[in-house]
Amino acid sequence: MSNARRIVVLLVTTWAFMICFAVWMMFGVIGIPIREELELDATQFGLLTATPVLTGSLFRLPLGIWTDRIGGRILMTLLLVICAIPLYIAAYATALWQFLLLGLALGLVGASFAVGTPYVARFFPASQRGFAMGVFGAGTAGAALNMFVAPSIMEVYGWQAVPRAYAVALVASAVLFWFLSAPDPGAGKSGASLGAQLAVMRDRRVWKYCQYYSIVFGGFTALSIWMPQYFVSEYGFAVAQAALLAACFSLPGGLLRAVGGLLSDRFGAHSVTWWVLWTAWIALFLLSYPHTDFSIRTIDGSRDFTIALSPWMFTPLLFVVGVAFAFGMASTFKYIGDDFPENMGVVSGLVGMVGGLGGFLLPIMFGGLRDWLGFNSSCFMLLYGIVSVSLFLSYLTEVRRAPVMGHKLDGLEPFPPQQPTRKEEAI
Repeated sequence: MSNARRIVVLLVTTWAFMICFAVWMMFGVIGIPIREELELDATQFGLLTATPVLTGSLFRLPLGIWTDRIGGRILMTLLLVICAIPLYIAAYATALWQFLLLGLALGLVGASFAVGTPYVARFFPASQRGFAMGVFGAGTAGAALNMFVAPSIMEVYGWQAVPRAYAVALVASAVLFWFLSAPDPGAGKSGASLGAQLAVMRDRRVWKYCQYYSIVFGGFTALSIWMPQYFVSEYGFAVAQAALLAACFSLPGGLLRAVGGLLSDRFGAHSVTWWVLWTAWIALFLLSYPHTDFSIRTIDGSRDFTIALSPWMFTPLLFVVGVAFAFGMASTFKYIGDDFPENMGVVSGLVGMVGGLGGFLLPIMFGGLRDWLGFNSSCFMLLYGIVSVSLFLSYLTEVRRAPVMGHKLDGLEPFPPQQPTRKEEAI
């Protein structure tokens, strides 16, 4: 296959994934007027926005397996067409349970990631897979697309018009994808049984990558959903303004993922992941500090002080977190491409599933913490703690390589083998 043909397949698959991701994040915007209509508290709102993420996460593993068996082209087309049905029906829902049920059905679009990742990777040589998967992963810019498109449609036609328009976009994307894509070169070539495919789950590295992805992708997904209402609640912006500012997080989180793939090809997955975690850790610490008013008694009386992030300080910090998460998503899948080239469908499906489950659980936890503690920045406190765990795990497994057993360090030779003593020779 020519290089131009590979690029066409990559671009049309990325487009399909971007539309899927916009649908997946839809409730983050239209959920704001729905919350007002149904009088939902923060926990219920978190459940509403996170429900589609649950289905999209749980189905990533089986769809990753099926991708290795029947091919990404067929599965991606089926997903786009089938999910358009519950999406269109969502415009007529009037109760929370109806939204939750339909959210579970349309959330299957989120599993398109586990289909597209191994599909596009198989068209490129190993030296270019980090870039290819990074470009495809840039489809998460659909979260930013949702921030621009959904408020505009809502303002003119009401929130009910958004799922209808998105359903039409899914069907149109399915037609475009089918005619511009190509048969999966790896479809059906894996003769391994299901048990043999799942045996890779016993590898510790898989679960370490799951933990990384649960924060970089889970955190990205959760914040993409949560940030519009955060700007509304914390700073009093209108929905359209809040969505525009929230796009400062989700847009770089999508578009710069390809840059993260290039950096991972150039410097290695570990180096990129290490600095991603440190950058996010520092930014999240600053974002975690709540709006605080305090008074100090002085000899001349009391003085009042306020510590708070203005929206013009908050938004750039949020942008930094978005860039860090984008690079981290790319570097995690560079790990997978390097370590599990023969089992990419299964491993990417499992890692994507765990990352998506993080995206499902975090908005609910955000809402619960906000209801319990009473301030908005509690969501960043939670993420700060999870990133701290990831840093510690990365340090123990990759950074801390003390040569106590004679193992080779980066850039150093291992200890020379010691000569056995006479007593050892006798033994």
